[in-house]
Amino acid sequence: MSEPKAEAKPILEAKETLSETVPTPPKLTSISSAQALKERLDWGEPALTIIDARDRGAYLEERIMGAMLMSDVNNLSENRDIYVYGKSNEEAAEAANNLRQAGFENVSQLQGGLAGWKAIDGFTEGRAA
Repeated sequence: MSEPKAEAKPILEAKETLSETVPTPPKLTSISSAQALKERLDWGEPALTIIDARDRGAYLEERIMGAMLMSDVNNLSENRDIYVYGKSNEEAAEAANNLRQAGFENVSQLQGGLAGWKAIDGFTEGRAA
């Protein structure tokens, strides 16, 4: 392999340095905090879906911005990253398990639900928002 030209060396060195220092977004885990989800959204990574496992009335009243109802997951890709929350951590865990059993590969239970999300000043929408 030939030696790069002298003027190309600083560029190559800068690329190596940048690739080592550029932060990466948080990885999806089976249980996530509201802060982990917020960091991922702040990172600007749109390849995820937020699922609200509560009933339609609670969903319409107030929800995490961009969340969809559990009943609307039929058209999602099975390898899409999914964060699911409910009225309790137990409801979220049950919904997450149901999604995994339905073939979804990357599902995370959001601890603390809507209250946890609001506690970190996460954006919400709905009638109450």
